[in-house]
Amino acid sequence: MSPPGPRRMRADARRNYESLLATAHVMFTEHGTDASLEEIARRSGLGIGTLYRHFPTREALLEALLHDRLEGLAAEAGELLGDPSPRAAMWRWLTALTERAFIYRGLPASVMATLRDETSELYASCHRMNDAGAALIRRAQDAGEIRADVAPADVLAMAGAITWVGEQSPDDPERCARLLTLLADGLATGV
Repeated sequence: MSPPGPRRMRADARRNYESLLATAHVMFTEHGTDASLEEIARRSGLGIGTLYRHFPTREALLEALLHDRLEGLAAEAGELLGDPSPRAAMWRWLTALTERAFIYRGLPASVMATLRDETSELYASCHRMNDAGAALIRRAQDAGEIRADVAPADVLAMAGAITWVGEQSPDDPERCARLLTLLADGLATGV
């Protein structure tokens, strides 16, 4: 006999869950990932207890908001493994990663913190995305299209740092692209 599957939410609980997610998206967009959880609950017309029943931590709320985005980046990396140009595929993915990280101010720091915290709800999704990106980087290295002496984790950390710097420069929307180009030049093998 197989174990029972996850219980379905009642209609009112589902409405509350969706309302909290929609409000959190707006609040995180306006105020960054440090937005007040109490204000999110209040703007949703719900109590803080309801928010915590659905999302016991800020990371759980972020995971619910970001899960599909992170899984999408992992899937995109998997699809790009078949691209005939490993280096171009890697850069397309790193560009998508940096562009999508701008959804909420403070997100790069939140994601970097979860990479070290196995108890965080974001940990597994972030690691799946990073593992998929690392496979693209290793493929470009194996093809001799980027330096082999750089760890994929370091390339991903540099992409995260570039995203953070771009977040600090909202008046210069091209900064991330320029910094990614510098990273690309630094990793080039001369091919």
